[in-house]
Amino acid sequence: MTTSEFGLSAIYRILKKAGADRVSDESANELRRILEEVGTSIAKSAVEMSTHAGRKTIKAEDVRLAARQFSKF
Repeated sequence: MTTSEFGLSAIYRILKKAGADRVSDESANELRRILEEVGTSIAKSAVEMSTHAGRKTIKAEDVRLAARQFSKF
């Protein structure tokens, strides 16, 4: 089993806050896997943006711009 950056209890809380009455272990693990995949993709894009701008520091704007592809707004 691979180590996750997200604690499983946080994933349960997210699902509960979204309105779930009950949460299966399988659904919590799947959401955790998906969030890590999306988060890693956003992080890589943010790193590319800061590098392109000639910076070593990732700024909030880099993350916001990188996350736009996943946003429904």
